[in-house]
Amino acid sequence: MTTAPERPSAAGRPTGPYLADGPDGLVRRFVRAGDHVHAAATMSRPNALLNAVCRTFAGTRSLTVSTTAVHSSAHALALSGAVRKVITGFVGDTYPAPRPNRLYRELAEGRPFEMEMWSLLSYTQRLMAGALGQPFATTGSMLAETDLRHGKEGVLHQVPHPEDPERTVTLLSPLRPRLTLFHGVVADRRGNVVAVPPLGEGAWAAYAATDGVLASVEAIVDDEVIAAMPDRVVIPASRVLGLCEAPLGAHPQSLRTGGLAGVDGYLDDYAFLTDIVAACKTPQTAAAWYEEWVGGIPDHAAYLERLGATRRSELVFPAPPGTAAAGKTPSSEDLDAAPSEQEQLIVLGARAVVDLVRERGYDTLLAGIGTSHMSAWLAARLLADEGVQVRVAAELGLQSMDPEPGDVFLFSQRHAERSQMLAGVAETLGGAVAANPRCLGVLSAAEIDPGANINTTLLPDGRWITGSGGANDIASSVDCVVIAVASARRYVPRLTHLTSPGLRVRDVVSQFGRFTRAGAGAAFELTSWLPPVPGRGRTEADLPDGPEAAVRDLTGWDFPDGSTGVGAFLTDEKAVTTEELSLLRTMDPEGFYR
Repeated sequence: MTTAPERPSAAGRPTGPYLADGPDGLVRRFVRAGDHVHAAATMSRPNALLNAVCRTFAGTRSLTVSTTAVHSSAHALALSGAVRKVITGFVGDTYPAPRPNRLYRELAEGRPFEMEMWSLLSYTQRLMAGALGQPFATTGSMLAETDLRHGKEGVLHQVPHPEDPERTVTLLSPLRPRLTLFHGVVADRRGNVVAVPPLGEGAWAAYAATDGVLASVEAIVDDEVIAAMPDRVVIPASRVLGLCEAPLGAHPQSLRTGGLAGVDGYLDDYAFLTDIVAACKTPQTAAAWYEEWVGGIPDHAAYLERLGATRRSELVFPAPPGTAAAGKTPSSEDLDAAPSEQEQLIVLGARAVVDLVRERGYDTLLAGIGTSHMSAWLAARLLADEGVQVRVAAELGLQSMDPEPGDVFLFSQRHAERSQMLAGVAETLGGAVAANPRCLGVLSAAEIDPGANINTTLLPDGRWITGSGGANDIASSVDCVVIAVASARRYVPRLTHLTSPGLRVRDVVSQFGRFTRAGAGAAFELTSWLPPVPGRGRTEADLPDGPEAAVRDLTGWDFPDGSTGVGAFLTDEKAVTTEELSLLRTMDPEGFYR
């Protein structure tokens, strides 16, 4: 691309965006110390632009950054020292499974930056209010009833319902960054930016930005190319202040292109993501990773050179004809091995989902990331074998998804290609979930109390877990089943932090059976039983010898009137079947959830 200045009009003002020679030039020209910069999140965060922000403002601790989630290469925000405050819904790691990251052990104390935590839908609703010029957004997510309310004085308000003073309405102040960073597929020199769903938060942040958008794209193309596909333009030229080319600008995340303008899409770089997780285990290795991939290189061109052409070509998706399929398959030895504790949990979770769909007619499963999404996927497969079709959705915009076997990542572009609809957060957590009484949420938990309230935020010793993501939005609005390995540290009498309400949780599934209750406020009882298998350092000799012992030894729950927590009509679960285990291991041949 040839660098060009802003093009003056007759009035001496620019008629198009500033065309920079790369992300660093764009950031240096427009971003100022003290700015609020928003990193827009489709399934393809503008990582090349974020890396440039880190290089440019390293050590200043001056910026406010908002983005739906901080994970993978966005850990550079913490390692660079560029950021004073982050506004988000998730801080941790997502691949191969959601988990805390050591960088954020002291996040609750403001290290490495201040943090303002929201749920994913409420966060998006704030952007929508800003984009629409509204004084407030309304939300049905139960923020004020949970510990997510803390630190939001003047931003989160509860007011009397105008039609029923006995009820309240939750209002949210708009979220309005000065600049929004966005990575798209292609753009023309006028600044029209094309993107392909799933769109996550979509274009709301582009309209919410008070000054405008800094956009990177895989390629800048002739105006005529964009003019031929106006339905694909997500951000209009009028919103774009500056533009640059950044091939693989979302790396190590993925980008779906639909083949538009001949641009190849690419997959998440799982090896790179795994390396980041490993690097963050010690301060020294984290600093070394940052120096190698962000701080110690001059620009995005050097980043691409360091990646190398071979690695880049291996990420191309859909793969060129004749390329070997990327999905792995389980070996015969794997298929014959006995189920692990976590696999038994996933299978029991899937059975609970199947039973609830049969009994109550749910038509949609919102799959939360973790063992929960594996149970949702397995349940949908088992139901399909019976001729029952249930739609599986994921919060960033995948709906009616048919996950590709061999890829366990919930937000893989492989699954997007096999979905019947691709949309965004508002359409999914809003339309397919909050507005749909036939949706069943399938969630995980770091802590869960006897009322099924969920903690995914803080451990008892103050260490950070991950945050809400979309869990609060789901638990606030639809019936749910929670799938979590039972232990006295996870099934607790009182939560350290109440992240998501438990009022609508119908079942809680453990590795040894299912807890159910008559309704909200009633006590849970163990109503099905399958002897647990060894796991988490336990041997056969350590396993409880019956349901009462399992509830006593593997939970910390209190039960009313001296109850053992075991229901009067306890049923025996059948052992995990060969069919169930084969389906699960075909979905997860590498055993990430084993």
